[in-house]
This record gives sequence, C-alpha cells and structure tokens, in this order.
Amino acid sequence: MLVILGAKLIVPALLYQVVRLRSSELFLLAVILICLSVAWLSYSAGLSLALGAFLAGLIISESEYSYQALGNIIPFRDVFTSFFFVSIGMLLDVGFFIERAELVFAAALGVLVLKAVIAGGVSVLLGYPARTGVLAGLALAQIGEFSFILSKTGLDSGILGRSEYQLFLAVSVLTMAATPFVIAGSPKAADLLYRLPLPEKLKAGHPFAAIPEKRENHLVIIGYGFVGRTLARAARVGELSYLILEMNPEKVRGERANGEPIHYGDATQEMILRHADVDAARVVVVAVSDVMATRRIVEMVRKINPKVYIMARVRYLDEAAACYDLGADEVIPEEFETSVEIFSRVLSKYLVPRIEIDKMIVEVRSLGYDMFRNAEIEPGKISDLRRYLPNVEIVTVKVEEKAPAVGKTLADLELRKKLGVNALGILRDSGNILNPTSETEIEAGDVLLVLGTSEQISKSRHLFRDPVRYPRAGAGALKDRDGSEDEKDGEKPSEGAEETPDRIDD
Repeated sequence: MLVILGAKLIVPALLYQVVRLRSSELFLLAVILICLSVAWLSYSAGLSLALGAFLAGLIISESEYSYQALGNIIPFRDVFTSFFFVSIGMLLDVGFFIERAELVFAAALGVLVLKAVIAGGVSVLLGYPARTGVLAGLALAQIGEFSFILSKTGLDSGILGRSEYQLFLAVSVLTMAATPFVIAGSPKAADLLYRLPLPEKLKAGHPFAAIPEKRENHLVIIGYGFVGRTLARAARVGELSYLILEMNPEKVRGERANGEPIHYGDATQEMILRHADVDAARVVVVAVSDVMATRRIVEMVRKINPKVYIMARVRYLDEAAACYDLGADEVIPEEFETSVEIFSRVLSKYLVPRIEIDKMIVEVRSLGYDMFRNAEIEPGKISDLRRYLPNVEIVTVKVEEKAPAVGKTLADLELRKKLGVNALGILRDSGNILNPTSETEIEAGDVLLVLGTSEQISKSRHLFRDPVRYPRAGAGALKDRDGSEDEKDGEKPSEGAEETPDRIDD
C-alpha cells in the first residue's frame, strides 16, 4: 500500500516541486535521496536494503520524470556494475570450481534450461508468438543479479552452507559467462522450433492487449516555447505523428492534461532522445533558447540517427555555422529572420510593390545564408526522396553570365544523356518554369533545379560557370546548334588546368 501511495502521489508531487527549480543537480540529489529513504524504510521494516532500493526504482519509474531520472542514474549504474562483478569474482572459490567442475556444469545447464522454459512459457502465455518466447527465455536464462542478494541473506541466516553458497556462485558466474553465446544462438533455436508442427495460433500469438509499437517516421519537437507550440499545432492540423520534449514541468503537466504527446526530459541526454525514438524519426526540430544545449542536441541526434532531417533555431546569425558543422540540415537564425520581416514591413509602408519586396527578401536570404552554404550550388532538400534514394540530391545551380550553357537549350546541353542530370525546373525573374521542355533556352541568371547524384551534379557544374574564372582541365568548347564550336573571346581552357573542387552541402 505504501509503495502504491508513494508511486502515485508522494514521489510525483515531490519531483514536480524539484524540477520546477530547473536544477539538474538538485533533481539528481532528490532521486538519490528518495532511493536511500525507501531503502532505509525497507530495512527498518525488517526487509533488506537491496529490496528497498528495488522498490524505490519501481516508485520512481511510475512518475512522469522516470526517463530523466534514468538518464541521470545511468553513469552510476555503469560504475557500480563494475564493482558488482569485481566483488563476485573475489567471492568465488576457483579451487571449488575446478574440483566440482562436473557438478557445476550440470547445475548450470539445468538452470539455463529451467529458466528458459519458465520465461519463454510466460511470454507465450501472455500471447506473444513462440519465437518471441524462445528469444526472451534464452535471454533471461542466466541467474540474475538479485539472486546474489538472496543467496547472501540465506548464507547469513544459516539456510545455505559454505559449499552450497560456492556452488551457487560458480553456477551463477558460468551462466552469466554463457549468456552472450546463448543469445547469439537464440535465433537459430527459434528457427528450429518453427520447423516443428506447432499450431498456427502458437506461432502467431494472441496478445491480450495491443502492444505499443515503436514510433517511426514521426516529428520530434524539442522545446515547447512559441515555436514548438506553433509547430505542434501545425502538426496536429496536418495529422502528423509528433512527440514533444520539454524541461518546464508546468508546461508538461498542463499540456499533457490537454492531450499533447509531451514528455519531461533533458534532450541533451542520449537516453531521453532514444525514449523519443529519434533513431526512427523523420524530422527533429530543436527549438530551445540555450545555444550550447542546441549544439549538444544536434550533435547527439545526428549520432543516433545519421539520416534524420534536423532543423535548429538559434538566436544570432554567427551561431548557425557551428550547428551546420555538428550535423544540422537547416538552421534558422532569429536575428536574420527578424531583420527580413522588419525591412519587408517598412517597405510596404512606403507602398513598394509586394512583388519587389518578395524579390528583395529572396536576394537577402540568399546573401545571408551564403556564409554557411555554397552560393552557387545550394541544396533544395527533400527528405522523403533522400530516405528512399539516399544517393540522389536535388540542388539549385545558378547560371553565370559567361557560362557555356547561356543561350543553349536543354537539348543542346544533353544533361540527361551525357551527365545523367535532370532539370526539374528553372527559377527566372520573368517567371518560373516547371518541368522545362528540351527546347527551353537557358539564360544568364537562371537558377536551375536539378536532380542527380553528387558526382553527376559535380560534373555538370562547368556548364553553368564562367570558364575563365573556373577553368576545366581537358574541357572542349560546347557545340552550338549548328555544330560549330562555341569559343568565348576566341580562347580555350588552358591545358592541364585543374578543375575547381566541388562542394555540395548535404
């Protein structure tokens, strides 16, 4: 009763007051204090300290801050696990192990078989397929760590003698040592089981309740300020699957009551990001105000999921480059976007035509973001396409005034035939052209939207660049429609000139 009361009322209320103070150190100390307090109460009631610590873990796990607590406790787990196995090794009598080797191996085999049958049988009874039962049973076949606590209690109480205790230690060490090999061979054991004439119902399983599936292809919003709230509203209207991570406990509690899929957690910790299934997400938006936390989150997300599309918000323009270097796909500086909005509104007050304002906005954005990305080949990313065709990119290529492609049609350039590049569209001042035909003529200042691999696009660059500024080794002049050589000012590229290396940002 006390455990249920603590898990449902006392601990969540206590942790809520702690997280309101926004101190990670205080939160960690509170978790440790709760564990020690419950362990002490358990010991005072005549139970073991270990059982009390176990109950403390159960109580904390029922709160909405469980994953944040787990993320903070993980380093301690790794340290104390080392001490645990060192102590087991020190307790084991190697002489006993050698003298009773046959008994030890027989007992270990019996334990593995018995536990595998029990654990696997429970899984099948719960409605899981037989294959899942085999895998779960073999993974749990070793003697667990908690058994050492019970055996020590049995030894101190005189229930176990010294030889029985040593036999238990030897069997435990042997089963734990065999676990990696047992788990590695469990898929083959499951396949062998499926070759038997088992009932189809046993193979397929019949779970009593719906099993929560791992989230995939979803949107992860980190930070629930104005940006995060607006994005969540848009995702809800668009019927997108999304999840929110937030460090403000009042927001978490209030929005969760409103039905938002929001969780409390520090997204700079890997455990929290994995709980949000970042490894299977399609898009991650980092909308926190702390620039150092933003960098850390971007780096961690990219480490967990190299293919996810990462968008980050930063306050100042000079903070964007570091986020790009750490793996962000898009970085939106508040300072820059605010300046764009201000000058557009000022111009509108002076009755400047909207089309002119929009043109200036495009130019300013192009110049502003060029400090982070190449000015002449800039990605026009479509994350869905890259997910299914990872080697294909869609980029924009600006046509320079003296480029060989100026005045030529797409048929003359033979982009698809010779280079494997497809022109999807042309951005032009006089009007954009979607899906241009082979007779569409290229003009200076055009921005081509092209599709191809990085290598194919790289090889096509010379057609859209000034050959004097960017000489190309061994490049012949482009043939005109009548088959004549098109030479700019009677000059040809010099022999042996090196090609300028390409850079296409991901």
